[in-house]
Amino acid sequence: MPHAISHDARIYWRSDGDPTLPALVLGNSLGTDFSLWDDVLPRLLRHFYVIRYDMRGHGASDAPAGDYTLELLTDDLQAVIAASGVKRYAYCGISLGGMVGMTLASRRPAGLTAVVLSNTTAKFPDPSLWSARIQAVLDGGLASICEAGLARFFTPAFTELNPMSVQRVRNTLLGLSAQGYAACCAAIRDMDLQPLLSRIEVPALIVSGEFDVSTPPDVAVALSDAIPGSRHVMLRSAHIPCIEVPLAYVDTLLDFLAPDPVDSDVSRYDAGMVRRRQVLGHAHVERSTNNATSFNADFQRFITRYAWGEIWTSSRFDDVQRRLLVLAMTAGMARWEEFELHVGAALRGGLEPEAIQELLYQVAVYAGVPAANTGFKLAGDILKAQRGE
Repeated sequence: MPHAISHDARIYWRSDGDPTLPALVLGNSLGTDFSLWDDVLPRLLRHFYVIRYDMRGHGASDAPAGDYTLELLTDDLQAVIAASGVKRYAYCGISLGGMVGMTLASRRPAGLTAVVLSNTTAKFPDPSLWSARIQAVLDGGLASICEAGLARFFTPAFTELNPMSVQRVRNTLLGLSAQGYAACCAAIRDMDLQPLLSRIEVPALIVSGEFDVSTPPDVAVALSDAIPGSRHVMLRSAHIPCIEVPLAYVDTLLDFLAPDPVDSDVSRYDAGMVRRRQVLGHAHVERSTNNATSFNADFQRFITRYAWGEIWTSSRFDDVQRRLLVLAMTAGMARWEEFELHVGAALRGGLEPEAIQELLYQVAVYAGVPAANTGFKLAGDILKAQRGE
């Protein structure tokens, strides 16, 4: 388990993904740990080498006694970045993670390329509220503030529709060190980052939640006004958008940190050809391109540009989701040549036969038993051939 040493604490961190991709460092909110990002991590890994860590007092990081400060928490972050070995990186933090991000950016460290400051503020108007929360946690543990905290994290509608997602966050909060949580509350109580905001020179994105009662949109507007050249985006969420609206949240991050490099038909074709080979296999694509004629060559280029260079290159759905969507549509519409092509590619790509089986049950209900029957026959034959049966 990797730890970075910062002052009197070991700070837990981990990296995921391809280290040749641009690095993105993620900072968690008060009351969560690095698992805060689990829902969006698979998509982020399509675009970034991701480094996550547990804030001091949270998760697997140490929770030394005594009040913390934003300066101390930012030292911890810089120790993690140094331990990771990345030389250039963007940073994204939610709530307390955003406060650490502001402090980091104000230090103008070498290698920082951009910051996303999500659902956060530079100063709370009433420090006594934080003193009261500290006392409640020290007297009654995390259970004493848990449900009130979750009510700020998520909208009532999300909580009702996604009880297991909320339960995961609840379990994390209840498992934290009361001392560590209270010490981070002290850092928030005592902070005033407003004088630092004009020092932030890297591109900055401010993200707010329309229904966030902890750091409302007007707070984000004030931050954006104070940070030179920054942008503000408001999402339909409460305080933790990466869990409540993960697609919209990552769309927002990608638009800011990794804009689409496809800017012409040529680059779209090139990107599409890469994806086409990844999904269908090199041999199939070679046959298709080698067998192209003057009559259908333009059509081959067309589908490469748009089916593959625009739809399949989007990271909103992962490859398994897209494969299943294609199989369901081709079976339901009796496009059996395409169905066979994508069944074979899916199985070669590692899709479990049980997924195709379950999909065909769904086809039987919504598109008819005859379609599912044909699908089972064709998919079964392909599976036998691939197994050498």
